[in-house]
Amino acid sequence: MKKKVVGVIPARYGSTRLPGKALILIHGKPMIQHVYEQCIKASRLEEVYVATDDKRIFDCVKGFGGKVVMTSPHHLSGTDRIREAAKHIKADIIVNIQGDEPLIVPEMIDQAVMPLVKNSKIYMSTLVKKIDNPLDLFNPSIAKVIIDNMDYAVYFSRSLVPYPRDAEKMTPEYFKKSGILKTSIFYKHIGLYVYTRRFLFKLTSLPPSLLEQTEKLEQLRVISNGFKIKAIETNFDTLGVDTPHELKIVKQIMVRNLDLNDTIKSKKINHRGRRD
Repeated sequence: MKKKVVGVIPARYGSTRLPGKALILIHGKPMIQHVYEQCIKASRLEEVYVATDDKRIFDCVKGFGGKVVMTSPHHLSGTDRIREAAKHIKADIIVNIQGDEPLIVPEMIDQAVMPLVKNSKIYMSTLVKKIDNPLDLFNPSIAKVIIDNMDYAVYFSRSLVPYPRDAEKMTPEYFKKSGILKTSIFYKHIGLYVYTRRFLFKLTSLPPSLLEQTEKLEQLRVISNGFKIKAIETNFDTLGVDTPHELKIVKQIMVRNLDLNDTIKSKKINHRGRRD
């Protein structure tokens, strides 16, 4: 039987560092629209919904033709918001897609979904990427993850893990000069989650764990309770928008991407005399 896969984008209005960021315009479109339009390009998603607590976001999504569900303003996490939305959505597999990542690549979603589609014994997955920037190792905003030989997450941390005991100096300069990152086992976690419907409801029924509260990483609730998260390595990367500085970077990247696409289209027209 074919499994129905649905993407849900939690988008609350309140944000301590960048209030109302879902509605911030990026090149003429609100950020939530950029995210939504990237998600509907994923071949494995049959439907995409935005789950919000704010009528302004609700009306915005409706305005650009998206599907949206109104949820409580009292949820403590995006996962809890998705659980409420899932009560009104028919799906076997649910993808939790961050609402502040307009650079998300549709293929990333497809990569994360595949293990649950192929293997009924896998109930949750996420994405990881090898770290190639030594500064990321020491950035607490970037969660690091250890994975085992079966590609399951062992632990997530804001600290440097694993800790290279024999390293001469724990500095970005050392990691850059030593070349250790070229053969490293350092991975950053990309916060895209895929759950079976049953596991989503199981997970959100569990109380926050001590590890989760210490690191402020919700995914540690899964590991603390003895469950497993399949970790899929991707070559794609993305950037969440939590600050004005990150918003500026995203805008610059999107301009470069638009310029690149225009150049490619121009070359095709010049070469063939018509658009493909």
